[in-house]
Amino acid sequence: MGKQIETPFPPSCRAAVSLTFDDGLKSQLEIAVPLLNDRGLRATFYLNPRGTTPESDDWRERWAAWKSVAEQGHELGNHSLTHPCSRAFGDRIDVPCLETMTLQDIEVDVLEAERRLRELTGISVRSFAYPCYQDFVGYGSTRQSYVPIIAKHFVAARGSGEYPDNHPLTCDLHYLWSLKAEYLRGAELIGWVEWTVQRGRWLIFTFHGVDEGHLPVSRQALTELCNYLANRKDIWVAPVAEVAQRIAAWRQNS
Repeated sequence: MGKQIETPFPPSCRAAVSLTFDDGLKSQLEIAVPLLNDRGLRATFYLNPRGTTPESDDWRERWAAWKSVAEQGHELGNHSLTHPCSRAFGDRIDVPCLETMTLQDIEVDVLEAERRLRELTGISVRSFAYPCYQDFVGYGSTRQSYVPIIAKHFVAARGSGEYPDNHPLTCDLHYLWSLKAEYLRGAELIGWVEWTVQRGRWLIFTFHGVDEGHLPVSRQALTELCNYLANRKDIWVAPVAEVAQRIAAWRQNS
């Protein structure tokens, strides 16, 4: 067994930060991607590559613009095909939901999304993000985690957690903790980064729309965060899959 390197991060980096964006919203293409590119930052965008209706096959046209995002160095992550969540968000029982799905159902859903993402990008290694941060199917006595299914197919997966950051040695790479960043101000986002640097850990931000949708971050707040990160050479900013792969390799020497 070799001697463990003290940190999995690149030399001179004290912590890692991953910027993640869910659901492939228009504002991400129009605001977030140019903002990141202008500052040399790379992020992870978690997509649901489906058509405009469940029956349509127009997903290629609908998601074509994202191919160039991958070519610019960003990760296009898997967020499932149909974005299944708990029926507890609503007031009806007769709706498609995690409670009525099986492990086989979720695997079929996720792998079809994966097939489409590979066709779109030509890239076969990526991370996954649990829709609504939920990692189960069934309910009550039939409830089961589908984390093991995801671990079969992906290098890492993002969920929620007790803290917003992850200890490189002890975190579960297939259920990583993250910070829900909607409505936070720039100073608050930066404060979480500084807290993570002090702890020497990996912080994952979860964003949705930029000045858009029901879980927005403001353009101003995101700009302040990106400006800060671009000027901090002691913080490694990289997509989730890249950080996870480096941590996995580092652990082999521990």
